[in-house]
Amino acid sequence: MAGLDSTPKPDPTPKVLYTKLFIDNEFVDAEGGKTFPTINPSTGTKIIDISEASPADVDKAVAAAKRAFARGSPWRLTSGAQRAAMMHKLADLIVQHQDEIASLESLDNGKPFANAYGEVLNAAELIRYYAGWADKVHGLTVPSDDGSFCLTRKEPIGVVGQITPWNYPMVMVALKLAPALAAGCTCVFKPAEQTSLTALRVASFVKEAGFPPGVINFVPGFGQTGAALTAHKDVAKISFTGSTEVGHLILKAAGESNLKRVTLELGGKSPLVIFNDADLDLAAQHAHEGLFHNAGQTCCAPTRVFVQSKVYDEFVKKAVALALEKKVGDPFVPGVNQGPQIDTETFDKILGLIESGKKEGAKLETGGKRLGKAGYFVEPTVFSNVTDNMQIAKEEIFGPVQSIFKFETLEEVIERSNDTHYGLAAGVFTKNIDLALEYAKAVEAGSVWINQWSSINFQTPFGGFKESGIGREMGEESMNHYFETKSISIRLPTRS
Repeated sequence: MAGLDSTPKPDPTPKVLYTKLFIDNEFVDAEGGKTFPTINPSTGTKIIDISEASPADVDKAVAAAKRAFARGSPWRLTSGAQRAAMMHKLADLIVQHQDEIASLESLDNGKPFANAYGEVLNAAELIRYYAGWADKVHGLTVPSDDGSFCLTRKEPIGVVGQITPWNYPMVMVALKLAPALAAGCTCVFKPAEQTSLTALRVASFVKEAGFPPGVINFVPGFGQTGAALTAHKDVAKISFTGSTEVGHLILKAAGESNLKRVTLELGGKSPLVIFNDADLDLAAQHAHEGLFHNAGQTCCAPTRVFVQSKVYDEFVKKAVALALEKKVGDPFVPGVNQGPQIDTETFDKILGLIESGKKEGAKLETGGKRLGKAGYFVEPTVFSNVTDNMQIAKEEIFGPVQSIFKFETLEEVIERSNDTHYGLAAGVFTKNIDLALEYAKAVEAGSVWINQWSSINFQTPFGGFKESGIGREMGEESMNHYFETKSISIRLPTRS
């Protein structure tokens, strides 16, 4: 693929070219010209003002998407192969501008440039993966008891509202748009208010990639923007990734409006279980990388590390050593592998939960404080002697805070792993595959990783049990959420 072998070229001061709403293939001001600032989390200072979509702007975007989906429209007349070609062109344009987009991501989100660069390429590849599905949509022929000839059709569901978080902005653009476009839907996309710059840069490629007006629309804004999209009667489906709290609100609003279809990928408090016979170096490395990646701002981070008693003290030493090696700072500085937290609210919550851990009796092994005076940096933090009743054991911290628990038996750790209203991911390290599979079968989680963590692939469905969500992202299963299935029965002549 073009660009994959090029040397990344970070730009700490990338030019911001697009800050307006994108509706009907045009950048437009919000109603009344309302804007909001987007903040650089490394410094706490404003980058630029972005147009803020009001409910009236959402109405315009949904109307454009509805026109684009109308029977006989150019989009509805495209073949799967034509949709795939547009999607490949969109991916090409992203790769052509990968340095710029990654620089915008590091500036707006705070993640190290190397990580942002990789995620831009992952977003392009994710779009290509779903482009491959676009011409492979088909129904079935079904045997019928009454002698009819029966068949099913997979038909695009219609206008889709998509609401994303700020932790992986570019990946989220691809994760939401790509399966919907491959299915033939039209989209109204609300990026997180903290990180809208890269989504708007992608918007600038939509027309060049060949998508007809109204197929893809972008409406940056706050909660009222998402609420208007969720409640809109012309939106057939909402796909949301974010907090469990907001997921409850979306599900309620969807039910009260038009019973629109909903998929939710929500929070987690994921257990990682390390047995006495595990490769401790490997387990400690995966536990560390899984937790501290993206400054701990990952929904499936292993925030509850259960270590069997015989190796507990040794594991804690390894975990602390890895945390002390972490280089925190400016995301554009080479070698930095932890940037800032996203904003003041998140920063304050993390520090508050760290204080609660200390007060409730967990042992602070390292970290626990603000780093520097500017921006939202938190020291890599490790707690040992954590017990299940502590606040840090129950709440989703969403920061660089590792909590290590002690356990004795398989049955005990299964019960404790499942003692949460979350169920997004889980992992187990052991050389005993029977033990690993027994745990994998018993734990209540949408993804279970054995002797590794966060093996997330485009082909593999990802989502949660319980209050970690409804439905799945990625893989063929994600495509199915963007279809309605229609059954057609044809009466055949009766033989004499």
